Amino acid sequence: MAQEASRLRDQDDDTAPHAPHPPHTSFFAPVRGSLAAIIGLSLLGAVTSVVPFVAVVELARAVLPALSGGAVDPGRVWAIVAVAAAALFVSFGAAWLSGMVSHVADAGLQHSLRRRIVRHLQRLPLGWFDARSSGTVRKLVENDVVALHQLVAHAIHDVLTAIAVPVISLVYLFAMQWQLALAAMVPLLLATVAYVLMMRGGAEKYARYDEATARLSGATVEFVHGIAVVKRFGQLGRSHRRYEERKDHYVGFVDEWTRATAVGFTIIELLASPVVVLVWLLAVGVSLVAGGAAAPIDVLPGLLLGLGLTAPLMKLGASAQFLRNATKAQQSLAAFLALAPMPRPSTPQAPDGHGVAFADVGFSYDGEHRVLHDIVAECRPGTVTALVGPSGSGKSTLARLAARFYDATEGSVTIGGTDTREIAAGELYRTVGFVFQDVQLLRASLRDNLRLTRPDATDAEIEQAARTAQIHDRIMRFDRGYDAVVGEDANLSGGEEQRVTIARALLTDAPVLVLDEATAFADPDSEAAIQRALSALATDRTVLVVAHRLHTVVRADQIVVLDGGRVVERGTHADLVAAGGRFARMWADYQENHARALPEGTAR
Repeated sequence: MAQEASRLRDQDDDTAPHAPHPPHTSFFAPVRGSLAAIIGLSLLGAVTSVVPFVAVVELARAVLPALSGGAVDPGRVWAIVAVAAAALFVSFGAAWLSGMVSHVADAGLQHSLRRRIVRHLQRLPLGWFDARSSGTVRKLVENDVVALHQLVAHAIHDVLTAIAVPVISLVYLFAMQWQLALAAMVPLLLATVAYVLMMRGGAEKYARYDEATARLSGATVEFVHGIAVVKRFGQLGRSHRRYEERKDHYVGFVDEWTRATAVGFTIIELLASPVVVLVWLLAVGVSLVAGGAAAPIDVLPGLLLGLGLTAPLMKLGASAQFLRNATKAQQSLAAFLALAPMPRPSTPQAPDGHGVAFADVGFSYDGEHRVLHDIVAECRPGTVTALVGPSGSGKSTLARLAARFYDATEGSVTIGGTDTREIAAGELYRTVGFVFQDVQLLRASLRDNLRLTRPDATDAEIEQAARTAQIHDRIMRFDRGYDAVVGEDANLSGGEEQRVTIARALLTDAPVLVLDEATAFADPDSEAAIQRALSALATDRTVLVVAHRLHTVVRADQIVVLDGGRVVERGTHADLVAAGGRFARMWADYQENHARALPEGTAR
């Protein structure tokens, strides 16, 4: 993932001025005009959708005199019909236009957001990618952006309609017959109160739901990755047990929440039911007519418009989850875009040579707890420098500082005498190549995976890099050879994937190579060959190796021993063993553990 991020940086123009990112409140700035149009069209559609019902009432008033032998004004009747027809046409047209504009605006917003996300990804420290999976980036670019679709394409229109139609209807009802208007509000108010009572503690439950969903998703991914092991050894492992536990917890929580809200939802649906509302309004209307408080014609508006008050409320409730998801997505995107980018040099400088030096380097991930303290080291061109030490000693962090995954908190890291902070990103990642334990291959052909950092590489250069990394023969065993697609017709083991990334780094031909146990997943038959290839590469290159298996760095020109984030020893393998210090004890323990791991009877 970090290698793909460095490729994106290479494509970015480091010297061109970049407009500052607008604050997250300007998410909708590119479609602000469209949003105003959506609001206007939605309100127009809501108003005109009520007019035909009002026209029915007024038409009944206009023709009512005919029932008692009175005269009817044809002009008024036709005017009412014309207004109703025009309103109906405008209502449908406004709804259609609102839908068109909202979907076009949604497409524009998604395009704008994705461009902003990609631009921001190009500017983030590579360490941000190193600490996160590709799923994090996918969530931002895909899930969070798509979640805003409901907000722009549907929710604005739905919410405005759900509010405007009842308000307009009630205004008309109060103007015509206030008692019936109050009666029409009763089901609406009762359903609203029932919903509020039912959703008490909803924020806490939604938080628990999100947590349960996230845990289940993580356990599912872990379980899927472990299926091969389950099939191979015919037993359920820890990942399966965790998946079962997360699934049971999720199902139990959803079941409990569903049972707790089932009665409430039933009550709300009954209160908002058209049949119940109609019976209630008829009862009130008959009572008003019988008591002389209203004429029969005055009941008609309440029956026509009162039935339409609760339906928008139910639709608004259905939109609540979409609005909640959109709000969470907006918060997630805002937090991402607020991340500080890696500072860029105002006047980039080119390195003069490719020696790497650490001068009084200190580093902290959080600004409080220091991981590295006063590191002083020099890696000369044409040499291999190995970083060794116990787990948590800071060796991988120090190696990543050379590739500028992070900036040193104190001191400086230089390449060719130039501070890495003063080297343009494109130049830096043409100078420094790296291979880490977390292998990342794209779902593309092996040829394209190898060409990732050098799109102009020839087939001969690709083959030579693959041969050097001891992966060419394995590639040629696939039916399509270098054109085989990873994950489809090219299924590689962990060691084979790592050799592909080594070949990719070799093809880059960077004068500085950073290797974090590059042979960690290589099989024993090819490990020695890969080590010889890497050693040969040291000619005219600066190689920095993070070593966990000490036998792989016996021939290193310099071994730097770290402990607790400090350099405690340095020298060649022979010198350090002879000194009898920390490295000598590590070497003795390593040899003893390695000897125990050998099968009985194997020569040591």
